[in-house]
Amino acid sequence: MHIQLKFFASVREALGTSDERVVVPDTIATVGDVRAWLRTRGEPWSETLAEGRALRMACNHVMTDAQTRITEGCEVAFFPPVTGG
Repeated sequence: MHIQLKFFASVREALGTSDERVVVPDTIATVGDVRAWLRTRGEPWSETLAEGRALRMACNHVMTDAQTRITEGCEVAFFPPVTGG
């Protein structure tokens, strides 16, 4: 499945990218799975997206939680709890 990833504010700065189009493995079904899968890339991914770290997520521009299912072509975004303008 192809999805679009977006990273904002300090998450973008830590990862060194603002967006990426990826093909996720068939085992990835939720936003939380995407986050866990990205952590397997190693540093800085594992620290920036660490379990328990305060991080907001959205799927197709709607705030979501880890259990939200992803679909072909969706956009998954990660950002800190507070972002500046």
